[in-house]
Amino acid sequence: MPERELYDEYPSGIRWLRILLAGFLAEVLVILLALPLASLFGKNTLTYSAPAASLLTCFLFAIWVGRPLHSRFVLHGILVGVVATLIYVALTRGAPEPPAYLVAHALKLLGGAAGGLVAARRQETAQPLNTPAGETGRP
Repeated sequence: MPERELYDEYPSGIRWLRILLAGFLAEVLVILLALPLASLFGKNTLTYSAPAASLLTCFLFAIWVGRPLHSRFVLHGILVGVVATLIYVALTRGAPEPPAYLVAHALKLLGGAAGGLVAARRQETAQPLNTPAGETGRP
């Protein structure tokens, strides 16, 4: 399938379904990682485990979202973090949060952006050089 046809399916060029799924799964994974730690080692561990898990999960899912992309990697990654944050805010009904959780939300955005950068770098290295046989592609 030619590259242009892929983007005809997405008029905005943004893969919303993948972003929504990744944001949802990232937030579910944060809960699955942080809650067992809190039950084993005490509720105070959430101050450290939730921000770390937020960064890690959004980073990993942003890489996943970026795999089929050809551009806008960082935007897609940030949107994964935004969706994960909005899901958490919806789950807590917008209740006031401790500062560590506000940091966790910022880390979701940062993790998503970093994952987008990694996806872009992977895409660059995966692109074959369009050079005749025997040439290196460098001046």
